[in-house]
Amino acid sequence: MALLLYSAGSAHKRPAVELFNDKKPNYLKKENNSKPVGILKWLAYLGPGIITAALVFGPGSLTITSKLGAQYQYQLLWVIVVAVILMMSYTTMGARIGIATEKSLLATFKEKWGSWASIFTGIGIFLVAASFQAGNSAGAGLAFSESFGTGAAPWIILITAMGISLLFFKSFYKILEKVMLIMVGVMLLSFLFTLIIARPQIGSVLAGVVPQMPSGSLLLVVALTASSFSIAGAFYQSYLVQEKGWTAGSVKQVVKESVIGILVLGGISAMIMISSGAILFPQGITVKSATDMGLALEPLYGKWATSLFMLGLFGASFSSIIGNATIGGTLFADALNLGRDLNSKPVRILISLIMVIGATIAIVFGRLPLELIVFAQGVTIFVVPLIALGILLVANDKKYMGSLVNKVRDNVFGIIGLVVLFGLAILNFKNIFL
Repeated sequence: MALLLYSAGSAHKRPAVELFNDKKPNYLKKENNSKPVGILKWLAYLGPGIITAALVFGPGSLTITSKLGAQYQYQLLWVIVVAVILMMSYTTMGARIGIATEKSLLATFKEKWGSWASIFTGIGIFLVAASFQAGNSAGAGLAFSESFGTGAAPWIILITAMGISLLFFKSFYKILEKVMLIMVGVMLLSFLFTLIIARPQIGSVLAGVVPQMPSGSLLLVVALTASSFSIAGAFYQSYLVQEKGWTAGSVKQVVKESVIGILVLGGISAMIMISSGAILFPQGITVKSATDMGLALEPLYGKWATSLFMLGLFGASFSSIIGNATIGGTLFADALNLGRDLNSKPVRILISLIMVIGATIAIVFGRLPLELIVFAQGVTIFVVPLIALGILLVANDKKYMGSLVNKVRDNVFGIIGLVVLFGLAILNFKNIFL
């Protein structure tokens, strides 16, 4: 799921997303005044990025990058590079907005353009979250259905029920979330070692950085862009910096943490695409099932490759189910002035609603789970351009931003990002409906 999981609650409350702050080692906590040095300094920056990567990297990202690597080898590696650069631009904008303004970004939208802007954005992010949730639910159900040779629907219902129940058992959730992070970590390290064993040709990999559009790749390119260039995640970055209480003097630290987190995400996507390109593409294997994706790990794990891949797929799916739904539900509640605290009934209802919507869509299209994951992420491209435009306009408003207003470089990348988003929306509309 290409959505960042950060806290949007007030300082005296504990929304669901604040639970992840408990995961930070002592050298990451705000009250620790000692400055980390050496390797601890790097871990202090990498820690939040790795946690974010595990939460954002859902089954959709895994599926899309695997399919692109298997079908086009390294030809579309450039898409990840472009998406990472644009994501950096909008995430740092969101961070500076959070530092410069005292109100939430949705409240700023409301003040600047009226209630309709806040409500539209809240509904838009809610729909984006619901779309990604379909992929998360399908991926989690798929991991069990293919492993045990059963239908996906019962597993999807069970996993969704577990997700909703965890809203009421925070301590259990923290333990389970750590397990999920370990699962995802095993999967990602597996692809790294597989990549080392496969020894892809460096020249061919570098050639993939040069922009090109192979025939029939448009929908997957749109889906990969939507997965890697997460405007909803950039939007939520403003909530993160306000929750941490960062001030104008913390801008450099905020930007560094944001950039490293995005580089981690981009590196993960590139690693999986290259692994699939090196292992699956030469064999002519087109990814049509999760079992096919698991074959990319065969050089490392042999006959156990598929089973371990399924474990990683479930970890990626379930860790995204809770986070994605929480972001969509809390932001929608904020837009409707219903509060942002997980303990409030309206927020819990909206979070649960996203989970139910995702599960329903996944069950209805259960026969085509992988295609559903790709389609769900591609559809989000219709919603995010307008949200991106709102972020860019606020970042250029001196009334709200003061000295942190966008510089020329920020606007250059911001405009390029808008062009890319609107262009992909048009192309995707033609591809799906015309």
